[in-house]
Parts: sequence; C-alpha cells; structure tokens
Amino acid sequence: MFAPTPKSANSYIDAAILYRDGHTKTWQFPRMEQLSLAERYRKERYRKFTENLQKDANAPLLPDTARHIARLNNDGANPPEFVILVRHWSDIVPASHGAELWRTQILYSYSVQPKDLK
Repeated sequence: MFAPTPKSANSYIDAAILYRDGHTKTWQFPRMEQLSLAERYRKERYRKFTENLQKDANAPLLPDTARHIARLNNDGANPPEFVILVRHWSDIVPASHGAELWRTQILYSYSVQPKDLK
C-alpha cells in the first residue's frame, strides 16, 4: 500500500484438479478478504506466496506448487491426473469507472505422475 508503486490489480490463484474418474474440483489458496483478522495474521504467507508465484522470475516454482496441490487433494482410490493453476485478476480502478472486470489466465498445467503423490 505504501510502496513506491502500489499494486494496480487485485489477484488470486486457484487450481482446477481433474481426477481419474473425470470429476473436477477447485482448490484455493487462502484469500485475505475472506478471512477474519486473526486468520489473516496466521495466513499472510499465502498471500505473499501467491503474489510472488505470478511473477515470471518465479516460474520454476510452478511444478512444485502443482505437485503439492495434487498431494493435498489425493484420494487414494481416485488420484488427481491434472492440476491447472489459474490466475484471476482485476485492475484497480476508481469506483466511478464501473464494476470490476475479472480476467482469467491459465498460469500452468501439470500432468500428475504416480510418483508425485508419495
């Protein structure tokens, strides 16, 4: 907020998980605007992590992030086969310019291997 160049967009990342049987699930990192003040304090690191994950310089973190999400959502009988990291963002504009327009971009797609779930 007080940086030389404040953020110009609201953004968050979630993951679409496709399971072997074809069903999908959306998994989200904690979002500060959806947490209580105490939870925000404890989970601030997730905001910072997802903020940094979106930077091109940190692209090497994307495969490990996708594998971690696959492990968190592993159902032994029906394992995840794909994890797609999705970035959502909206430019911050004055209220007089109308409603926020949210955009979506696939940040990374990962094909889960059996060894990733161990």
